[in-house]
Amino acid sequence: MRILASLIAATFVMMAFMPLGQSLPDDQSPESVEKWFKKFPHAKPKLTKLHFYLYNIVSKSPPNSAPVAQASTTPSTPVTSFGLVNVLDGPLREKPGAEIIGYSQGLFTFASQENRATLMTLNFVFTAGPFNGSTLSVLGHNLVTAKYREFPIIGGSGDFRMAQGIGTASSYFVNATSGDDILEMSFVFYRYPLPKTDSEYVAEE
Repeated sequence: MRILASLIAATFVMMAFMPLGQSLPDDQSPESVEKWFKKFPHAKPKLTKLHFYLYNIVSKSPPNSAPVAQASTTPSTPVTSFGLVNVLDGPLREKPGAEIIGYSQGLFTFASQENRATLMTLNFVFTAGPFNGSTLSVLGHNLVTAKYREFPIIGGSGDFRMAQGIGTASSYFVNATSGDDILEMSFVFYRYPLPKTDSEYVAEE
């Protein structure tokens, strides 16, 4: 129960510190979503590529990620940190030092007793550029020591509704002393832009 309470509290903390002015797609009402699904059969998948850098700087205050729970045995497994749960709110940048274009928000849990590997449950929330207000959701395995880590894109919102694809992460910068790291991220996925006008499709009632 204490672990669950910690996770719930961390979620509310993230929501409280989301940047003001972060916009959402024009209409996310149930009626709008239903209308979108009626048009969906006429949407054509569009291959989309995104490239950016994810910052996880823990040496500053407040840090981009913080532990919120751990197993009683976690301190005895320093190599794998098995059972450690961290909450992340890391800024995204098109290139190192550039303006922030979004945030990666969610949890990464050290879930292996054999390797230093995490289960990533993250939303990539875009707050600038052509996809401002849209999100991509990922759920996957991250072997920290591997050169490249592949994980599935399982969905999204806004311009990325029904998105499916693959993300790849590699370590761009790591400071083993401070724990700071920057990941280079490459996303390749299909999204489904709808026809521009109602005349381009026939809605089914």
